[in-house]
This record gives sequence, C-alpha cells and structure tokens, in this order.
Amino acid sequence: MMTSQDNAPTQENYARYPSLVDRVVLITGGATGIGASFVEHFVAQGARVGFLDIDTSAGLVLTDSLADSPGGPGQPPRHKPMFVTCDLTDIGALRAAVADVKAALGPIEVLVNNAANDRRHGLADITPESFDEGIAVNVRHQLFAAQAVMADMKAAGAGSIINLGSVSWMIKDRNLQVYLMSKSAVQGLTRGLAKELGAYGIRVNTLVPGWVMTDKQRRLWLNDEGRESIKRNQCIDAELLPADLARMALFLAADDSRMITSKDIVVDGGWV
Repeated sequence: MMTSQDNAPTQENYARYPSLVDRVVLITGGATGIGASFVEHFVAQGARVGFLDIDTSAGLVLTDSLADSPGGPGQPPRHKPMFVTCDLTDIGALRAAVADVKAALGPIEVLVNNAANDRRHGLADITPESFDEGIAVNVRHQLFAAQAVMADMKAAGAGSIINLGSVSWMIKDRNLQVYLMSKSAVQGLTRGLAKELGAYGIRVNTLVPGWVMTDKQRRLWLNDEGRESIKRNQCIDAELLPADLARMALFLAADDSRMITSKDIVVDGGWV
C-alpha cells in the first residue's frame, strides 16, 4: 500500500479561506487525533479557536504548540487557541464551557462536533450503563452543543455546524454496535437541525470519515489484516489522514460552501 505523511496545515498548495480569518470556531474533542488536526488547520486560517476535551494534558500541549504569530507572507495572523477541559457527557459542564469560549473569544460562528469514542465491545457485553455512556459521548453532546451556539448564529444570520459521522455503520462494521447506532443517528440529527436552523442562514452538514489513521488507530487496531482491508476496499490506495478531514471541515465552515446544507460529505478514499 502507498504511504503518505500528514501535510502541515501551513503548506501553500492548499486553499486559504479569507472568510475564516477571525471567525470564532468551537471544536469538541480537539486535543488529539482528528480533533487536534481541526484545531491546527483552523488556527492556520487565522480563526479564533476554542476547543473542549477531557484530556487536559494533551489539550495544554496542543495549545502551547500553537502560539500567537503575525503569519508569514500572504498568511493571516494566527491566534493561540483557547482550551477548556470538559467532560462532554456532562451537559451542564458543556454549556458552561461554551459560555467560557464565547466570553473570551466572542460569538461562535462555527461548531465542529468531533468528539467520539469508538470503543470495541461484544453485543453480549452491552449494559444499560455502557449504552447510555456510548450515546452520551458519540451523539448526545452534538445536539446540546448545537443548542448552546444557535443563539449566536441566529443573531449573526449565518453559521456552520459540522457533525462528525462515520462510514462504519454503512459498511456494517463489527463489535461497535453502540457506536454504529450513534453515528447513524448523527445523520438524522444533521437533517433535523438543517431544516430548523436554515431559516436563520445556519448550515448543518455531516462530515463522514472513513478509517482515519490517527495515532490511536495505528496503536490499537492497524495490523496486516487492516492494511489489506484498506487496499481492498478503498478506491485510492493510500492512508486517509486527519488533515484530509480537516481540509474538508475548513471548506464547510467557510463562506465558499454557503449553499451546502443537510448533506453527508464522505471523505473515505472511496470505501463506500
């Protein structure tokens, strides 16, 4: 299989979006993996980024790595992101964290609902408690995060909500029943929000990843069988990287996509 390296978000061969400069962006689950790439790419576009995560250590490391800078030639100034430690399954804490970001950075115009946990489990091992926990981290917080930012977006007469889905339920993956159920529900949530909020100029879309090669995926689940599965199922024989998702999120957040809403945007190398 071909290999590829994650391209740095500063490289000049990728698009820049003037509409994202100084735009306030909130990202859930932004400390590691795909979420960290979202944070890095939006910061590189000159956005004012707030991100939430339960992993305090990783969140602080990422924040410290992205200091304020004037930007290079032809590049916008970069603003150090704001990190708030938050357990997104605690809706009161989520609402408080959103309020903190708004107070520090201003009205929120972009929401990226990224946080999730694809923990493996057998069907017989699911309990009511583990079920509720999976729903809470994988889909429930998306609804309440959208609820928490919609007043800002309504007042602005514009906004973009990007809900993270997954192809896993489309390809009938195994040992992920609660995750699959949650991620299929995300697409229903997107459609309902898009219809309700569209009258205010707010766009809502589902960004649907394939198997993204984060450090976690490589450490826990990528093996020879997995590599063969990618080669067999993807149309493009290359690793899908966090940056590939981040660049699509930039487009969906920018004014360039102003008439795209209620859509499933699949980035999976052609798996489905």
